[in-house]
Amino acid sequence: MISLESKKIIIATHIYTTGPAQDLREYLLNKKIEELLFIGHPLFWDIKLSGSGYESYVNGTLVEKCYGKIKKKFPLLVYSLDIWLNIFWSWRKMSKSDLYVGCNNLNAFSGIILRSFGRTKKVVYYVIDYNSKRLENKLLNFLYHKLDHFCVKHADETWNLSPRMAEARKIYFNFSGTKQLTVPIGVWVGRFPQKDFSQIEKHTMVFMGHILEKQGVQYALAAVPLIVKTLPDFKFLVIGDGEYLEALKRQAKELAVKEYVEFAGYVEKHVDVEKMLSSCAAAFALYDKYDEKGDLSFTYFADSGKIKAYLAGGLPILLSDFLYNSREIEEQRCGFVIGQDREEIAKKVVALLEDEKTLQKYRENAIIYAKNFDWELIFEKYLRGILEQN
Repeated sequence: MISLESKKIIIATHIYTTGPAQDLREYLLNKKIEELLFIGHPLFWDIKLSGSGYESYVNGTLVEKCYGKIKKKFPLLVYSLDIWLNIFWSWRKMSKSDLYVGCNNLNAFSGIILRSFGRTKKVVYYVIDYNSKRLENKLLNFLYHKLDHFCVKHADETWNLSPRMAEARKIYFNFSGTKQLTVPIGVWVGRFPQKDFSQIEKHTMVFMGHILEKQGVQYALAAVPLIVKTLPDFKFLVIGDGEYLEALKRQAKELAVKEYVEFAGYVEKHVDVEKMLSSCAAAFALYDKYDEKGDLSFTYFADSGKIKAYLAGGLPILLSDFLYNSREIEEQRCGFVIGQDREEIAKKVVALLEDEKTLQKYRENAIIYAKNFDWELIFEKYLRGILEQN
């Protein structure tokens, strides 16, 4: 195991919901790292978010926390200011760091500047979101990807969530940067309750996540009238909030299935979400491959965090076929690749939930497979790799 007690690390990220940056922070705090500076900026202008700020830790203990109020400004000005704040707070709060982890190209760019002044030894460019058409404006999209290529070229390592990110740089931009590693999304497997098969709700399917049209919840919902013909005690639990939630509620009303669908809304505490997931029988991940404009979705290039949460909760998954790891999940007998046709969905749900022997075996397989993606293993492996380099 790598020793982090004497290390000084900076994490800079943009925040909307929790993600790998917060998981890395948790991992480092558990290791009682000598010094940790966590810098966060709002990803969108949203009154529910704080403004830019930082958290300073010493030996795993918070010693200072400072976040401002969010202010609506011209986006280019805001993001330029974020780069400057990363440099300013890093310079002011930490004399010299062993590692700077920048989640997205703006934050990684700040780390590369700090390294040029000798204020950090190494820089990791941690790529959480990637899309060849990242921005609608062609000029801004061009500049965004030029900065992406700069960071890949000059960071000590680039951590991509999936192999498709490096492939896309080659396919769309003819750019082949070195030192690109695939660092998959992880999950804290040990936090999920391991319920006995007799304790779960054997006829309950679940979706958990940000409620957007591209997440495909509407396809599962459309299948409910067919499912309840065979499974009258069927329940569909939807955990999360988002702009598409009201449309789903209207759909449930129009289909006359409100009694079979529970919209739990946003659940603040992770521990509560984990309990809810672990009590269900199986899960849906019926993403759309393309967005409303016909472009490949962000999900195509990414590694889904909800997939790993489902697996850790022991949930077999009914999932779309275009995810980079969907066939591997099916081969490991942890889920089934299906389409978005309501009859196909209903048939597979009924077959899985009625066959308790298969359901139980797939649940066991899911937990075993999830252990390969425990954050403890992932961060130990890749932090050791970057910190032990000469």
